[in-house]
Amino acid sequence: MNDLDKEFSEFEKQMPRGWVWDDTRAFLAVSRHGTLSGAASELNLGIATLSRRIERLEKALKLPLFVRQQSGYQLTEDGAALVEKAEVLEAAALAFSFNAAAQAQMTGKVRLATAEGLATGLILPALPEFYKKYPDLTIELVTDIATVNLHRRDADLALRMVKPERGNVTLRRLGILGYGLYCSPDYATQRAINPIPGCYENDDFITWSDMQAHLPAAQWVERILQGREPVLTTTSISTQVVAAKAGIGLAVLPHFIALDAGLTCIDSNIDVSQPIYLVIQSDLAQSRRTRAVANFLVDLVSRNSTRLHG
Repeated sequence: MNDLDKEFSEFEKQMPRGWVWDDTRAFLAVSRHGTLSGAASELNLGIATLSRRIERLEKALKLPLFVRQQSGYQLTEDGAALVEKAEVLEAAALAFSFNAAAQAQMTGKVRLATAEGLATGLILPALPEFYKKYPDLTIELVTDIATVNLHRRDADLALRMVKPERGNVTLRRLGILGYGLYCSPDYATQRAINPIPGCYENDDFITWSDMQAHLPAAQWVERILQGREPVLTTTSISTQVVAAKAGIGLAVLPHFIALDAGLTCIDSNIDVSQPIYLVIQSDLAQSRRTRAVANFLVDLVSRNSTRLHG
């Protein structure tokens, strides 16, 4: 909380019930102009309306703020003591209006956390159409989701395959991400001599490193290997795709990524499908810029549902 916020908060606590911000604006205008006519012109109000607002504020505060003279309005001692406090309110109101205007224009930054595969294969190719609609919004894309926690406010929203178990978040299931067993066309041709479905005794496998051993794809490979060592472990899906294209071995990959890379599917039904969740910090769920990104993601997953499911 900055100094202005602290001052505003303290002054707000002291304000009586029935206090109206417009009355404070009237008070400041009259204190600056010294006359009702000058203040009424600034605020684009009638003199009678302005006078009623000053009287209403004095009644709410139970203090005389001005001495009415023929030459104009002069601040009382109590009124003069409140000018600085009223200016704090004015500054806060101006800041509020500025932020509201920026929000209405859909400007600012939204931090989106997601898996690397969804980022590179789904979201990034579609971002140009998003920016055509919202040119003043900036998306900060975070793909290291292992370290991202919405509960700690590391991101505003996330597209992920793991359902959050805690935190003040809103959750929506958008679709299914399907996986298959893939390899290069050359590797597929070489292994055709062993056509027995589900038999991988003579195959080399590309899988995740120990840090990602909890992933369903990594666990599936571990079950198949039955103690054998994989030929390669990596920490990213992009390196697994490149390794599979190079003919190093078999890899469990999302259908849409593997097919886009020109890989050959050995088994399309390995029961490693994962739900895709949209997760938003609850206090940001109604933010217009956050909703803009969320709606973009909902539509994107919906339009690509068949491709994602495989």
